[in-house]
Amino acid sequence: MSHPPAPAPETTPPPDSATPPHTATPPATAPLRSAEGRRAPLVLRNRAFGAVWLGQVLTQAAVRMFQVGVSWWLVAHAVRDGAGLASGLFMAACTLPAVALAPVVARAVARFAHRSVLRNSAALAGTVAAVLALWAGAGGLPLPAVYGAALALATCQAFFDPCLTTSVPELVEDADIEAATGFELSTQSLAGLGGALLGALTVDRAGVPALAAGCAAAYLGAALLIAGARFRASGPAPVCGDDTADPAAPRTLRRILGELPSVRRILVCFTAANLFTAAVFVVIPLYTRSVLRGAGATVALLEASLGTGALVGAFTGTRIPGRPTVAGAYCLGLMALALALPGLVAHHAVVAGCLAVAGWCAGAVSVRFVALFQRLVPAADKPGFFAVMQAVLGASLPVASLVFGFAGDLVSPRTLCLVQGIGLLPAVGYLALLGRRGAEPIGGAR
Repeated sequence: MSHPPAPAPETTPPPDSATPPHTATPPATAPLRSAEGRRAPLVLRNRAFGAVWLGQVLTQAAVRMFQVGVSWWLVAHAVRDGAGLASGLFMAACTLPAVALAPVVARAVARFAHRSVLRNSAALAGTVAAVLALWAGAGGLPLPAVYGAALALATCQAFFDPCLTTSVPELVEDADIEAATGFELSTQSLAGLGGALLGALTVDRAGVPALAAGCAAAYLGAALLIAGARFRASGPAPVCGDDTADPAAPRTLRRILGELPSVRRILVCFTAANLFTAAVFVVIPLYTRSVLRGAGATVALLEASLGTGALVGAFTGTRIPGRPTVAGAYCLGLMALALALPGLVAHHAVVAGCLAVAGWCAGAVSVRFVALFQRLVPAADKPGFFAVMQAVLGASLPVASLVFGFAGDLVSPRTLCLVQGIGLLPAVGYLALLGRRGAEPIGGAR
């Protein structure tokens, strides 16, 4: 299930087989230990990793703050007629670059120094946000400028996120790679949750200029932190067409999925399900304004409920008993009910609770199936598989944003909630059918 702040493919640590050899001088570390002799947290022991981690926190908070804040501004303040389509277009602009630029990003991350990619992406995003803040402060901010800024910021983030994950082996020792990756992923969700809480509140209290200025400060602060971090030198990646490249190159996704038909069926199922689950980010502001008659604080409450549920689901998903297809069917069924219920009962507490349940289901399903794919996909194929999987699942995000945004101008948000729940039912039935037929991949019964 792909939904920010914690998209599923990104919860996969880089495979050990893809880790470059560490032969250069290790990054600066601080040998801190507690009074009991235990090692201090990684962010305190390793200054370089701590700086890059803090930069990640700032960028994740900024991107979610911008997305939630501007989406609410469009619906509640800027657009009277066609607010649904305006919000849908904005969310599509925020999600399209990560999908459309996936091959370009992969080549850039493989070719250029990771610190340069991270630093330049954050600095460019900060510059864009600063220009938008000045423009909004001068008055008369046109919608095309907002959409252009959204595309630019999303493009910078599309380079930043995968490069950050890839650069972990350049920041920590071999023994700390797994801990560093897990720490980054968990705090990424928390940072996105904090940004979502601040977005709509900032717009209501201080307007778009303050929102954009806050994002600019976060991005530029991240660029400064990364510029001062010390990365471990890694060997250059093989150049395409080089005869010295490893002959056992990763295979294409088509060949991988051809040997794993169950994985192919599951990916298709979740891509279709994402068309309905991803629409929640368009529905929340529309529902808040039209049904709950709430303000930015209500949007913050609903976003916090969804994000908190997803975070808890990511930590508890492995405890759900049963095979992944069976557990996934139950979770998607519960999620369908949680998304549809606000269409029948319009109450702040009920809606917040439903979103928390929906977020938990999404987080739990993501953990179960990413773990399943980790076991099934050969180690040499994992980098390409998970990169393409992210693009395939993410392709439904801009489509869902546009479709549900346009529909939001024609029907009530309560109807959209019902459509979301009903739309998940085919995926629920398909996963249940896979489990009943025993079409579970080997390793999925763990």
